[in-house]
Amino acid sequence: MAQSAKPISSPVPDAWYPTLAVFMLAIGLVVTASFFIYEATAPRKYRSLAKELVTGTVASVFLGFGSLFLLLASGVYV
Repeated sequence: MAQSAKPISSPVPDAWYPTLAVFMLAIGLVVTASFFIYEATAPRKYRSLAKELVTGTVASVFLGFGSLFLLLASGVYV
C-alpha cells in the first residue's frame, strides 16, 4: 500500500517571518557597515584577507536570509 504523503511545512512559524526579517536585515546591515568602515580606515598594509572574507560572508548570509524572510513575510513564497 502507498503511504499517505505529508504536506510540506515550514520549520519556522509564519508569525516569526517579520521579526526574523527585521533582525537579520539589521544584523546584516551592521556587519556590512563595519566591513565598509574597516576597508576605509585600515591602512592597506595592515588589512587581513581572512577578516575581510569572514565579515563579507557573515554579512551576506544575514542579508540573504533577511531578504528571504522579508519576501515570505510579504506573501511572496519562494
